[in-house]
Amino acid sequence: MNSFGGNHLNNTSFKCPILDSKDMTAKKIIDLAIKEVRSSEYKKLNLIWLEATGCSGNIISLLNAQNPDVIYLFKEMVTLTYSNSLMAAEGEEAFQQFLDTLETEFILVVEGAVATKDQGLYNVIARYKGKLVTAMEAVKLAGEKAKVVLAVGTCASFGGPSAARPNPSGSVSVSDFLDREVIRLPGCPCHPDWVIGTIANLIAFGMPELDEKNRPIIFYGITVHDQCSRRSSFNKGIFAKKLGDPECMFKLGCRGPITKTDCPVRQWNGYVNWPIEDNTPCIGCAQERFPDGMEPFIRY
Repeated sequence: MNSFGGNHLNNTSFKCPILDSKDMTAKKIIDLAIKEVRSSEYKKLNLIWLEATGCSGNIISLLNAQNPDVIYLFKEMVTLTYSNSLMAAEGEEAFQQFLDTLETEFILVVEGAVATKDQGLYNVIARYKGKLVTAMEAVKLAGEKAKVVLAVGTCASFGGPSAARPNPSGSVSVSDFLDREVIRLPGCPCHPDWVIGTIANLIAFGMPELDEKNRPIIFYGITVHDQCSRRSSFNKGIFAKKLGDPECMFKLGCRGPITKTDCPVRQWNGYVNWPIEDNTPCIGCAQERFPDGMEPFIRY
């Protein structure tokens, strides 16, 4: 039995969806996770979604989830106990729920980098008993007790735009701030399937298989270039000369060859489109050095 209650990893007759490209969807893993949740062996975990230094783009992306939607996530898979944006409680009552969750088994999701300058005063999330509470303090409190920590989005995963030059808030990634293992789910924003699928994997199988940067291989195991719809143009050496041309945009600055996500096959906005299909070069938003190291996003 794995640490999340499942015993599938020890069942040699079970075929993990990671091994079958036809099953490499968040929904497939989620279906297995729901069976686990509904079994008598699994105790439904609490979840804290903490917005640190960022734009809140990842919680907005999560709200656009369709397969399944966010209501399904919070009703069937985990219990959301704290969210800066989504919870009904306000003020001290809200932060008290955060503190109460620390005494339970919970998953911590952090979006946004951790502002460290001036003891984190650049990002205040609450006032509790007359004292300001910074996101830095909250990440430390929850990060030390969480069963697992997910860094959702590029800011949380690698620093991202929040830590871009000149970085006046002294922002760092969650991994650089916490002295523990952190699962990274980069993307600006992170695709909702990557978040829900990883949580489902934790429930059904335990820790997902991670790459050298602690990203789940099931979602970050290939580059955009590997399955790009314009790959044939690249192989033939036919390149776009301007935006809007139908050929490969490598010479316009596309970062697809170095960016690991499954965007070409998963797509966005209800699985109907993605940047390259919309004549925009990949800007490497899920990469470690985004945005500074990916500039200029378009070149001629």
